Amino acid sequence: MQGMTAPAPLNPTALSADSEHTIHTLRQLESLLGTPSEAAVAKELPRVHPGYRAMIEASPFAVLATQGPGGLDASPRGDPAGFVQVLDDDQTLLLPERRGNHRADSLRNILTDPRVALLFLIPGVGETLRVNGRAHISVAPDLRARFVVNGKPPQCVLVIKAESVYFQCARAIQRSGLWDSVPPGTPRPVPTPGALLASITHGSFDGETYDRELPARQQASLY
Repeated sequence: MQGMTAPAPLNPTALSADSEHTIHTLRQLESLLGTPSEAAVAKELPRVHPGYRAMIEASPFAVLATQGPGGLDASPRGDPAGFVQVLDDDQTLLLPERRGNHRADSLRNILTDPRVALLFLIPGVGETLRVNGRAHISVAPDLRARFVVNGKPPQCVLVIKAESVYFQCARAIQRSGLWDSVPPGTPRPVPTPGALLASITHGSFDGETYDRELPARQQASLY
């Protein structure tokens, strides 16, 4: 990989959690990473901000994370942009469950542990959106009818009550080059990070300066 040093052979036993180089405590972790920035704290809300709603409506793809007796699971979900609906309370999300391979790992997990996490991706946009909350599975006809495609409703709908919502910075997307194939000049369909922070804090955060300085700051801190 360009810019990376070829890795030397490594003995897997050296990666034991008992290694002297393993982080064991929160104090060690905070000493390593430092404290969160003002922006990292301000962007987290217990509801779906209008800017975050715009990101959900622009997203055709999300990753659904769940936890159950068998461990953790991360599963892709996709449909035309806006396939996840946000209700007027700005806390309830509706996610259609389409036909799959019948493993239903996510649904089985939700039956025993309602905690879920969603990661929304938007083509051409570096920032992603993270939603943490609790879900239940509904087969209500009126809910299924909201998501009919080609005459076919989803098998069920996940009703998700958001508890924590925030956007993630663009560094991971920039490192991966995920959207490099998106044509240059493609209009950005959602607010910028600075605009989101300014709106969330009712103008107390300098969003214009944040956006102006962000490209250089991200480039300088990719690795």
